[in-house]
Amino acid sequence: MQPVESTDSLKGSTMKKTLIVAAVAASFATAANAQSSVTLYGLIDAGFTYVNNEKSANADKGSAAAFRLSSGNVNGSRWGLRGAEDLGGGMKAIFTLENGFNIGTGASQQGGREFGRQAYVGISTAQFGTVTLGRQYDSVVDYVAPLTANGSWGGTYFSHPFDNDNTDNSFRVNNSVKYQSANYGGLTFGGLYGFSNEAGGFADNRAYSAGAQYAYGPFKMAAAYLQVQNGNSANLGGAITETNGDPLMANVSAQTQRTFGVGANYSFGPATVGAVWTQSRFQFVGGDSTLRYNNYEVNARYSLTPALALGAAYTYTDRKGMVPGNANNDHARYHQVGLQTDYALSKRTDIYAEGVVQLTDGDTAAQVYGSNARAVHGNQVVVSTGLRHRF
Repeated sequence: MQPVESTDSLKGSTMKKTLIVAAVAASFATAANAQSSVTLYGLIDAGFTYVNNEKSANADKGSAAAFRLSSGNVNGSRWGLRGAEDLGGGMKAIFTLENGFNIGTGASQQGGREFGRQAYVGISTAQFGTVTLGRQYDSVVDYVAPLTANGSWGGTYFSHPFDNDNTDNSFRVNNSVKYQSANYGGLTFGGLYGFSNEAGGFADNRAYSAGAQYAYGPFKMAAAYLQVQNGNSANLGGAITETNGDPLMANVSAQTQRTFGVGANYSFGPATVGAVWTQSRFQFVGGDSTLRYNNYEVNARYSLTPALALGAAYTYTDRKGMVPGNANNDHARYHQVGLQTDYALSKRTDIYAEGVVQLTDGDTAAQVYGSNARAVHGNQVVVSTGLRHRF
């Protein structure tokens, strides 16, 4: 006669099996979590800005100085979600959703969009590169802008007049498909196409761009091209729904913009020096009115200590041509100098102070990009200081 297994023994056996099943399930859950991730990130930039000379909203007052609490003096305040899922074989599904906001008012930027800075989803491979679809940056922003002062350490106020070349990403491209290559021995390249999404108007408010960058040790160079066709057309569902900020063109429709850019920088020890040239051409309705900007920039940044850095940039801009209704604005020259000091309180928090001076010739009114209004004469000075925190 075989002995009968006790009740306590049966309970113990059942408990062991339950623990084993739970452990296996937990290991699968851990593996699944390791293959996908979602990251919350952001940047908050707030400070004070002084502008010596702005045209007053009250016509009787002419020009006046302004002192204001400001958001995004160096980098636009933002928060976002970034995710990736490992699909195996070196392939990943990726996405980014990024909101821009004004820290002073809490209002969304980029026309009130929920994710106005970036919104895209795509597939990335280590060998062949990345394809993404959504609202994205063009190739000038991706490749040339990081070599400018405004597109790297200087921020908004260091931008070329009116951000005519979009190196400060005044506009993004909607309805776009983008390809960015993997890194092939220091060479990266890519392109973007933004659809008009309009029936019977394939070219009505579309955009496309291409660019490349090569990095070898301390040396880096890049070139890019952008074309926006009928960017201010009545097709509000097309590729471009914002303007580059030039008040001359605020009410001009159906323009075509072509922007070329090339730049390089070199780092030695704690210093980095660079030079950038961009040209933006605007063609208006009928083809009889054109406007061309040539921007020549030199910049440098020096780290006095691991925490303290100094930066300087000079830009000369030559503008020729006219827009409809502004026949007197046929030639203008802009000289712009910017200085910045930045001190890191930690890896995520820093304080900064910067000043930008813009001088123009003749009757051309100055306006440092990012200030609220044009000056009533040929100079404008912007001084800004603030706190920046990343999370």
